Amino acid sequence: MSEINNRDSDTSDRSGCSCCNGHHATMPDEMTRRKFVQVTGTGALGAVTLSGLSWALLSRESATREFAPERKPLVVKPILTYDIPTRRTQTSWRSWGGIQTEKAASDEITRITEELSALNSKADFPVSILPVSGVKNNQDINNISDLESADMFIIYAAGGGMDRFDILNKMGKDIIIFCRHKSGPVYLWYEIISPRYLRQHTDVLTVNGINENDIVIDSQDELLWRLRSLCGLKNTISSKILAIGGPGAWSQPLETVMKVVQEKYKLDIQDITYDELGKLIAEARKDDSIIKTAKSRAGEYLNDTGIKLEVDRKYIENCFVLEDVFKRLMNKFNCRAITVNNCMGTIMPMAETTACLTLSLLNDEGFLAFCESDFVVVPSGILMANISGKPAFLNDPTYPHDKIITLAHCTAPRKMDGKKPEPARILTHFESDYGAAPKVEMLVGQVVTNIMPDFSFERNVGLAGKIIDNPMLDICRSQIDISYECDSRKVAEQMPGFHWITVYGDYLREAEYAMKKIGIRLDILT
Repeated sequence: MSEINNRDSDTSDRSGCSCCNGHHATMPDEMTRRKFVQVTGTGALGAVTLSGLSWALLSRESATREFAPERKPLVVKPILTYDIPTRRTQTSWRSWGGIQTEKAASDEITRITEELSALNSKADFPVSILPVSGVKNNQDINNISDLESADMFIIYAAGGGMDRFDILNKMGKDIIIFCRHKSGPVYLWYEIISPRYLRQHTDVLTVNGINENDIVIDSQDELLWRLRSLCGLKNTISSKILAIGGPGAWSQPLETVMKVVQEKYKLDIQDITYDELGKLIAEARKDDSIIKTAKSRAGEYLNDTGIKLEVDRKYIENCFVLEDVFKRLMNKFNCRAITVNNCMGTIMPMAETTACLTLSLLNDEGFLAFCESDFVVVPSGILMANISGKPAFLNDPTYPHDKIITLAHCTAPRKMDGKKPEPARILTHFESDYGAAPKVEMLVGQVVTNIMPDFSFERNVGLAGKIIDNPMLDICRSQIDISYECDSRKVAEQMPGFHWITVYGDYLREAEYAMKKIGIRLDILT
C-alpha cells in the first residue's frame, strides 16, 4: 500500500490503495475511460455505454432474494464410429477392435448410454446429453439431426476412417475422442489415434483443434472433469458483465488489455457511468420501500450467529440498498456478473458505504461480483467460478516465503463452497476505514486453486494450496495464509501479473484444459 505515497510526481487524488492505482487515467500509458468509449463504442472491443437509465424504469425490475441465474448446461452429442467388415479369403479383412457387427454396435450404444447416464448423475455442473448416434460411413453424419444443437462431440472411436473425425472437426465444436482399452470391447483407435490422426503420419501434432489432452482412455472420471471444464468455458465465452465506472486494467494500457480480452473471452461489457449510477442510488434512497427492505434484510443478515458486527449498522443497511440497485441493473440487462471500478473512493459518497459487503452478498447469491474492474483478472474469475460452480475470491497476493503466501482483499464471499456461509466479522474497509467489509474466516485445511493471470493473456500460472490461517494483519480485511508444496523461490520467480483468483477445491486440470482452448497456457507449479 506504500505505493500511494511513493509516486512523488503524481499529485492527483487516487482515493485508494496500491492495488487500485493502475485503474486511474493518470497512468501515462493508460487510456482514459472517455477515450476508451470513443475508441470502442459498440465495436470489436465489446463495451457498450448505457445511458438514459432512470429509477422509474429500474424500479420495475425484480430485486428479489432469489439466487442468480444458473449456469447454462453443456449440450453433449455422443457419436459412435465403427465399421462392419466383410470376411475375405486368405487376406486381412478386418482392423483391430471388438465392434465388428451391427449387434456389437447396438450393444455398444447401450453401454455408452448407460455410462453417460451414470456420469450425468454424478456431474456437479449442468449438462444435457443427447442420444448416441452410430456412424459407419460419412453419409450417416449428414443424417444426424441434432449435431448443430450440441456444444461439443464425444467421438467413441471404435472403428472407421479418420475422414469422419475430419468432417465433425470442421463443424468448429469442441471434441473429445474416447477409446476403450479394458472398459468394454477394445477400440481400433486405441492403437492408432496418435500416429494416424493426431500426428497425421508425422512426428508432430498436425491436426487442428484436437490435441493429446482431448483423448480419453476408458475413464469416466477423466471424461467428467473435461466436460466440467467445457461447461465453465461455455458459460464464460461471450458472457455479459456490468462494468460500473467502466473497465480497467491494473497498471496496463487499457486499450491493449481490452482488445485481448475480446479476442480470447469475447465478453459483452455493459458500461455504466458513475453519473448514471449516482442518480439511481439517489432515487433509490428516496424510495421508502427500498429503505424498508434494506433495513429488514440487514437485520436478517446480522441475526446470523456467524456474523459479528463491528461497524455502524447504517453502513450495512446502505450496502443492501446498493445491492438492490445492482441486482435490478443486472436483471434489466440480463447479466450474471458485475464489477466496480474506482471502488476505493468514487462509489463511497454516492452509496454512503463501500461496495465491499455488497459484492460479497452478490457472490453468496450466485452472481459473479468483482471489485476494481481489473479486466486483467476478471475474465479468469468468471471462468473459475463457472468451472467450479463456486464463488471466486479476487485477491492481492503478497510475497511467497517458507512455502506460505498471504492472500487478502475486502470483498470475499462467505459461501466459498457455494453452499455454507463461513463466519465473518463486519469491519470497515481497511484503506478508507469506512463502510462495511467482511473479514471472512475461511475454512482452515481447505484445499484451494489459485490462478495468477499474466498481463499479456499468454501464460497464466496455477498453484494448488491449503488454507492454514486467517490472520488479522493491517491489510485488506479477508485474509488467508495458504501453504503449498513447491519451492517458494520457484513461486516468486514464476508468478506473473498482480491480482489472483482463488476458489475452493482443486480445479487446476479443468483450468488448464479450458485456457488452452482459448490460447492461454497455464503453467502449474508443483
